[in-house]
Amino acid sequence: MQPESVFSIANSFPLIGWLLLIIAPRWKPTLVLVRLVVVLLLALLYTSIAISTFGESEGGFGSLTEVSQLFENPWSLLAGWVHYLAFDLFVGSWEVENARKLGVSHWLVIPCLLLTLFLGPAGLLLYFILRAIATKKLIHEVA
Repeated sequence: MQPESVFSIANSFPLIGWLLLIIAPRWKPTLVLVRLVVVLLLALLYTSIAISTFGESEGGFGSLTEVSQLFENPWSLLAGWVHYLAFDLFVGSWEVENARKLGVSHWLVIPCLLLTLFLGPAGLLLYFILRAIATKKLIHEVA
């Protein structure tokens, strides 16, 4: 299978998880399906690509130029993208779980989830800001 084909499948697959987080956050299986099915499968895909292509690309992580060289290989670029897909979805699932534990309205969380889907850390930042406003606390100790 070519990287473009794997990309098409991998890029669409997490939408199942995002939809569950947005429309069914209180459904008991939601977090299990998102984390133990969608995120886990993405993690397995990432790991298999990373292991199978390890050492095939020039570059590294020491400078922006090295990272750019590393991602010239389509498989390495795909692994990087799957990494984003998995981690952003996991962060979204944490936002839903954390908001539920703290009593933050899911309606406030939905924009955070959408921003996390499209801009990752910006969505997490928005969640922290809205959570602080909604709970009137900056730091929370929640297991």
